[in-house]
Amino acid sequence: MRICFLVSSLDAGGAERVATTLCNAWAARGDDVSLIATFSAGGEPFYAVSDAVELVSLADVVKTRNKNIGSYAKRFVALRSLLTERNPDVVISFLPNVNVAAVLTTLFTGIPLILCERNDPSGRSPRSFWEFCSRLTFRYGDMFTVQTDAVSEKIHHYYPGLKRVRTIPNPIPEDVAAHEAVMRNNDRKILLSMGRLEDQKQFDKAIAAFSAVAARFPDWDFNIYGEGPLKPQLQACIEQHGMAERIALKGRTTKPWEVMAGADAFLMTSKFEGFPNALLEAMGVGLPCVVTDCPSGPSEMTRQGKDALLVPMQDQKALISALEDIMRDEELRCTLGNQARNSVLRRYSLKAVIEQWDRIFSEVRSPTQKDGFLQGEANEA
Repeated sequence: MRICFLVSSLDAGGAERVATTLCNAWAARGDDVSLIATFSAGGEPFYAVSDAVELVSLADVVKTRNKNIGSYAKRFVALRSLLTERNPDVVISFLPNVNVAAVLTTLFTGIPLILCERNDPSGRSPRSFWEFCSRLTFRYGDMFTVQTDAVSEKIHHYYPGLKRVRTIPNPIPEDVAAHEAVMRNNDRKILLSMGRLEDQKQFDKAIAAFSAVAARFPDWDFNIYGEGPLKPQLQACIEQHGMAERIALKGRTTKPWEVMAGADAFLMTSKFEGFPNALLEAMGVGLPCVVTDCPSGPSEMTRQGKDALLVPMQDQKALISALEDIMRDEELRCTLGNQARNSVLRRYSLKAVIEQWDRIFSEVRSPTQKDGFLQGEANEA
């Protein structure tokens, strides 16, 4: 099978990690896979890409890293040419701006196109340029995938006219199963957070919550991994709380699962998500987790709070209380960690998710299935 996968960049984000994981898996089983990065700045991939995957940077193809109308036009023409030359069985696209470009470059080619929403659109401004373009173009994709049923139930409100919508979660990279958090007897215990340092992740609330309980748990430190525009503000926030000796911004890591396996608990305070990879992988290595019940992802991933401590949104007192519970109770940490690991390894294994993708591939490539589905949809209406 010939697959072309479009993603903005190959930087250190969650979408990039999933794209790389899927492409490597398809190539390993013998599929012909091209991973195409559309970002104007180009750059080397942060995650390891298999030698069996064709890696293409549009910035290198058009030989410019400028960000202007001329360079956008060149990349558009280059992308359409690449897709026409490769004539794939299916094109998969991640992220709103890339989805828009994918629709426009595949129009009238007959190539099946799967557009993928990687977040909860309710967290974005409906007045933004890309949201306006998304509402106009997404209906022309052959399939639209989301990561949770919660987003699936409301997605037509944001993008009317979608032909078909399917829920498909992120897979756990196979390396996660090889890493497992263990109860440590170290003098210092580690609370861990990971993610891009931006407003969506609300690391300021995580810092405030840890600062509120730090005096009662002098043997705990808080490590935050990630980079982003709010790094200076978050460092200032740490210092304002007097926590410079207990809270550290650790930057990026190329070995997130090793870092997780060496921690004692995980904290996520996002105000919205799609299907947070950091939470999935923390649960996968067996870390007990405290997580805000944001739209969307955490509730489904934790089975409505059975596999983690799920905290109501914008309830800082509840967040502090849950953090106290997890830091105080070693037995609770052990129970939640084991339960989380068993649960997500069973539900989100790479093999299981690849099988779901295969069903979607069959659906978009089969005229009979396509016509039958649309006819059934029409009858239901």
